[in-house]
Amino acid sequence: MKTLVCTIPGQFEYQDIAAPTVEKDHALIKIKNIGICGTDLHAYEGTQPFFNYPRILGHELSGELIDFDNAPGFKKGDAVSVIPYFSCGTCIACRKGKPNCCANIQVFGVHVDGGMKEYISVPSKYLLHGEGLGFDELALVEPLAIGAHGVRRAGVQEDDFVLVIGAGPIGLGTMEFARIAGAKVIALDVNEQRLRFCKENLNIHATVNAMDSDVVQQLQEITGGDMATAVIDATGNLRAINNAINYLAHGGNYVLIGLQKEPFSFSHPEFHKRETTLMSSRNATREDFEHVIKSMKAGKVNPKTYITHTIGFDQLKAEFESLLDPAKGVIKAMVHL
Repeated sequence: MKTLVCTIPGQFEYQDIAAPTVEKDHALIKIKNIGICGTDLHAYEGTQPFFNYPRILGHELSGELIDFDNAPGFKKGDAVSVIPYFSCGTCIACRKGKPNCCANIQVFGVHVDGGMKEYISVPSKYLLHGEGLGFDELALVEPLAIGAHGVRRAGVQEDDFVLVIGAGPIGLGTMEFARIAGAKVIALDVNEQRLRFCKENLNIHATVNAMDSDVVQQLQEITGGDMATAVIDATGNLRAINNAINYLAHGGNYVLIGLQKEPFSFSHPEFHKRETTLMSSRNATREDFEHVIKSMKAGKVNPKTYITHTIGFDQLKAEFESLLDPAKGVIKAMVHL
């Protein structure tokens, strides 16, 4: 079985390994599509904090169910996706219904080898029904679920002004689900091309370039002086995280989806006077995955809008580094097997 391994930062190797077989309580899937996400790019760069090498990347997956043990409701040949967060089931987070932040979590393609190979074996309980969606769509459920989870964490209500910082794939998904929740969404990014994409494809309320000198003034004008009820960072950029407290309404929620290795800081008086609620948003739950699939089926979100580049698995090693080039205009690259 052909497999692509990230041996060290900046280096991939194709390796031939034995194909998996069906184990107890596991499912065998023939991989069809792999979405390339920021985690994969950061792993390649060597900037992903929860990472060891060598590692087989890939956790945005779709495929054909080949065989399984203990997967009620599924049948061979089904189109499926996977919840790639394997939780222990016994820690305090799991006991409280938050397996997405399990104390012993094993994320497929991050803590354990992932899906950049022809076949995978995963615990059957993490299977997701395809519900008639195509393989491209199913490979995009996971990144959209991360955005949906962040919106749910932020407690977004109808007619709220929600500022999403970062118009990459996770940020775009966050904007979509804030809009679906009824919010007036504002996109903030340094990339004018991506801001234009938001205007043309996502039907959001407003865009602001983070490089402008009058960002606060623009946000005041857009929100009628109130500022954003929720600010959601999807960049992981330290400067963006530190500055964003200034964009938040009094009584608002500040949610960090993006991940930063370094400590972040902001003015305590600015934080305190707003009675700010600060929270992280990690991964997603089955509820979020099912919300995404339901929204796709209802036509509320068109995930194929995000796919700007397609790559054959045999060409991925040669083309992967080009995905890091801003000039390429990559929003979402999709690998086909």
